[in-house]
Amino acid sequence: MKLFSSVVNQLLHHSNQATPFISAILLAGGSSTRMGGTLSKQMALLNGIPVIVRTIMAFEQNEAIDEIIIAAKKEEMIRYKEFAKLYKFTKVKAIVSGGENRQESAFRCIHKLNPQCDFILIHDGARPLVSQKNIEDTLKAAIKYNCACAASRAKDTVKIATALDFIESTPNRERVWQALTPQVFKADIYRAAAYMAKKDNFEGTDDCSLVERLGFKIKLVDCGYQNIKITTLEDLAVAEQYSKERS
Repeated sequence: MKLFSSVVNQLLHHSNQATPFISAILLAGGSSTRMGGTLSKQMALLNGIPVIVRTIMAFEQNEAIDEIIIAAKKEEMIRYKEFAKLYKFTKVKAIVSGGENRQESAFRCIHKLNPQCDFILIHDGARPLVSQKNIEDTLKAAIKYNCACAASRAKDTVKIATALDFIESTPNRERVWQALTPQVFKADIYRAAAYMAKKDNFEGTDDCSLVERLGFKIKLVDCGYQNIKITTLEDLAVAEQYSKERS
């Protein structure tokens, strides 16, 4: 983390800017229907610790992050106060009730950001294996290019289908990426994109799609294949194995 601060300070020295204020938004309001049962994916235990706690830890421990805002399921909001006390989280500044979808949850969170915020980092609460290097590499790219997205290169050949599910085309695999999180944006860019999407009733599948439609370029950052999103019980089993290997 000290190395990250050194690199950021070098970048900012050349651009004559002060150290940026970085706000992290964690989206943990999902319905978790694919997990089965009544336990939400963010509250599922990953080697003895709730998934969302591991995710919060990653950003709590990163010295570049100044504050954390969480969008949570309404019925789980009380749990976050317990987590903050138990795990001594000091950067969690607000917990809001999640909206009907990811986009609405993020929109609610931006109203809670510190006015000093220079960059907005958005991350899925169900990606607990995000590493410090993933966070740092994506932040550095965003500081340099204004917008950045954690991603992984496609391993398999991808097909574009017709409306009737016949193959229409085969894109060059070398240019195909899977979008992950964190996704980081200069604050004024993301705010403009979020408000325009709401005004136009546009719903994107991720935060980059809101920014893309306004014409801004977003730098892809290769973050490997372990920063998985826990959606099913199978994903949880894979995450447990990765977590044990890191330990």
